[in-house]
Amino acid sequence: MAWLVCDARVLASADVADDRRARRRGLLGRTSVEGALVIEPCRWIHTIGMKFPIDVAYLDDDGVVVKTIQMQRFRVGIPVWNARSVIEAQAGAFGRWGLRVGDEIEVRIGDDV
Repeated sequence: MAWLVCDARVLASADVADDRRARRRGLLGRTSVEGALVIEPCRWIHTIGMKFPIDVAYLDDDGVVVKTIQMQRFRVGIPVWNARSVIEAQAGAFGRWGLRVGDEIEVRIGDDV
């Protein structure tokens, strides 16, 4: 279990896909997502085969959000070359969290938030 933290505020719980198998699977097969999925390393994603639209945030090496988009199902994204990781969440989540370009996101692993 991991947590997404911005400015000492917990945004959501998160799963971390940090090996090849988990990155390839992503959110495929799920009908929804509680919290978020962090994919690292990652510079582009697709929603082919997804069952719901998602919010996507691209983070640089320092965890700063460099781009956010909302992707509908069955789309292929454009690579973001300065991204190191991606956060995926149910469409509308970033609006509820107040997540914006320029925010610095820390992914805290474990129960300590």
